[in-house]
Amino acid sequence: MISKIITKEIKEILRDGRFKISIIIVLLLLAVSLFVTSKQYKSISEQYTNAQKNERNAWESQGEKNPHSAAHYGNYVFKPKFPLSLIDQGVDKYTGISIFLEAHNRNEAQYSEATDQTALSRFGELTPNFILFFIIPLIIILVSYNTFTKEVEGKTQYLLKSQGIDGWKLVLGKWIASLIPTLVITTFLFLIAGIILSNLSNYGSFSWASLAILYVVYLLYYFIFTNVIVLISSISKKSGIALVSSLTFWVLACFIAPKIASNLADSKYPYPTNQEFSDKISAEKKQGLDGHNPWNKESKKLEEDVLKEYNVADIKDLPFNFYAYRMQKSEEYQAKIYAKHYQKLKEQFYKQENVYKTISIISPFLSARFLSMSIANTDYQTHWNFTDAAEDYRIKTQKFLNGKTQNNSKIGERYIASADTWKELPKFSYTPKTVTQKLKGNIFNFLILFLWFSVTGGALFLINKKY
Repeated sequence: MISKIITKEIKEILRDGRFKISIIIVLLLLAVSLFVTSKQYKSISEQYTNAQKNERNAWESQGEKNPHSAAHYGNYVFKPKFPLSLIDQGVDKYTGISIFLEAHNRNEAQYSEATDQTALSRFGELTPNFILFFIIPLIIILVSYNTFTKEVEGKTQYLLKSQGIDGWKLVLGKWIASLIPTLVITTFLFLIAGIILSNLSNYGSFSWASLAILYVVYLLYYFIFTNVIVLISSISKKSGIALVSSLTFWVLACFIAPKIASNLADSKYPYPTNQEFSDKISAEKKQGLDGHNPWNKESKKLEEDVLKEYNVADIKDLPFNFYAYRMQKSEEYQAKIYAKHYQKLKEQFYKQENVYKTISIISPFLSARFLSMSIANTDYQTHWNFTDAAEDYRIKTQKFLNGKTQNNSKIGERYIASADTWKELPKFSYTPKTVTQKLKGNIFNFLILFLWFSVTGGALFLINKKY
């Protein structure tokens, strides 16, 4: 009986001219978005590879130079483009793609895509994740909003009842039939994306397992939408009311709830301005050890401690260059200041994230969005991890350069490192968290989606009394 209901519903859906036009438009949008995004992905990945290679060549080609001059010359590290960003670009376009590493300062990521775009980009972009999150739920609404109300309006519910069909079988059959078009579109998109990504070489490591998990997240999101829309249809008396109610849910879930969460998080746990943040760090740096100032109070204290430790009367008697040693200690002190203040920023970030998680109780969109970005490595947490990896590399680079001067010269000498010295510095590499680690960090979001699915599914079968 369930299969007959599914067949009947599918035939009616396929006969509907609005559905045919909508599905053609969605497939065209998907094809265009995949083509455009894959071209962008290839272009950015090539730029990343070339920039990384050119930057390393520039670093290794400095010639003979004082290591501290090389520290101020600095170098760039670049955030790699991850394969699943083809489906969900997340916050990548706003967070910057490279960080300049230099002595004494921790710099922010810069050169974000958003800064190079015109004001028209504020209207949004045609990307696969836009279609997956906003357009496909509209298809679900179009297919499902009258799935029960049409039986009431056509008075065919009495015919169904006379057939002795169980109410739960009718609900299940209509639910499956409402979901089939979405399943076909989503599966088609993910298969095409998997084929494209698995055939790209030298553009990051693609994982079918990650793609499969992402696919499950979107399916869960669509299951919830189907539950809600079919439920609305089953309790509405007219198709018009069901359509308006369904569209209202779509607007609330996909637009209003995220805006509420964003405004609430920003107002409750605001970030300091860039000027405030820089001023606090600068003030704290002035109070401590300054590698360029031998008359600084902390510098004199360090000198006294070192002389006492090595039991010598003058820094010239030390077995290493004290100036370089002091410079390294200054770097370590400043790195701790940066770590402390960036940790405060992270704490604000985690508090804001908790606000989003709380609001996700009223909207499945938020949990699905965070899961999608996390698995695609395009969320803020991945960006934080990249900037932390870059800072670790900066600290190790300064230690390497100061160590060269400290161990190869004495006080009063201007040490000039050989041209081959720069090749000894290991290259920067960044590896994001594994899928397992990502899933562990998103248990709450999964629970929220399962809760939404369970509650709406239970309500669909329990509240429906008319059939």
